Amino acid sequence: MDFTLVAQTFDVLRIPPPPRLILLEASTLSSVHVPPYPPDMPVLLTGVDSLVLALQLKNILLTTYPREHVVYVVREGKLKEERIDELSEDGFSGDACLYVPALGEGTSFESFAEIVAHLRAPDGCPWDKEQTHDTLRKHLLEESYEAISAIDSGDFADMREEFGDLLLQIILQSQIANEEGRFNVNQVVHGIHSKIVRRHPHVFGDLKLESVDGVLANWEKLKEQERGKKKDGKGLLDGVPVALPALSQAQEYQDRAARVGFDWPEIEGVLDKIAEEIDEVKRATNEEELTDELGDLFFALVNLARWKKVDAESALRGTNLKFKKRFAYVEQGAKKQERDLSSLPLDEMESLWQEAKQRGW
Repeated sequence: MDFTLVAQTFDVLRIPPPPRLILLEASTLSSVHVPPYPPDMPVLLTGVDSLVLALQLKNILLTTYPREHVVYVVREGKLKEERIDELSEDGFSGDACLYVPALGEGTSFESFAEIVAHLRAPDGCPWDKEQTHDTLRKHLLEESYEAISAIDSGDFADMREEFGDLLLQIILQSQIANEEGRFNVNQVVHGIHSKIVRRHPHVFGDLKLESVDGVLANWEKLKEQERGKKKDGKGLLDGVPVALPALSQAQEYQDRAARVGFDWPEIEGVLDKIAEEIDEVKRATNEEELTDELGDLFFALVNLARWKKVDAESALRGTNLKFKKRFAYVEQGAKKQERDLSSLPLDEMESLWQEAKQRGW
């Protein structure tokens, strides 16, 4: 660390050097997409010697810091205070330093991991200390569904909160594993980091792929090679979670099979299959046959959704929500008439239903 430069810079800033400080050459950030350090620590970027570099830093910092976050430009003994989104053109013609104060407590992955570890510590929370992988399983599932509901709602504040709740479950599970000597959260991060790099040779390597289909086909090829190395006897579809909702599970099975060439050559084959399954439903003679044939029909409909680039699970969830809103309108209509819903004739229910549709529900 260049202690002389740090001392001179903080003399100009007229504040003592913080006990924790990240010192980086500004040029090392020019090719990244997000700041490569925890934002709850202050950072001093040295060697900001051009407007081009300053604008690159501005764009990178704005991925993590709010636009109004104040930064300090120090050059030739002079100080300039600016918001990140207003970094001006002057002040970067020579060798300048950019001091970025800490974003605030609790704004880094590391600080959150520390909070979770504290919950499990001897002086932590009695409830959290009692939890195990198994007791937290239901919470992980619940938080996953709540995050999906937030996505479906389009409420970004809700999404942000639910993603945080989901992250808590992941960090808490990792902390428990760490205490048991199994693995820690850094190994979790390293594992997915390595997997992403390995499975994206067209981004991080020399492989040339021109289409999404090519990317997905190569993805399955790489996963097949990984399964071969594991020698655990698992096949292409074994990695699909058995706990997935049935529509999502069916579509994932079909996606994976299609990526290795097991698919109809044209969509007409899919449509013919649906017609065939409808006929078989009609010909079913008992409950067992009907259940089997309905399952085949659902599976064929999911295949049509896949061909049309529609997520079957999301499509049905959307229809469920639409039905719920329209039916609630029918219920309210009966209530306004001071009548029981069950006493309304079907044609009156249908009339209210059509009113709901006209309202865009």
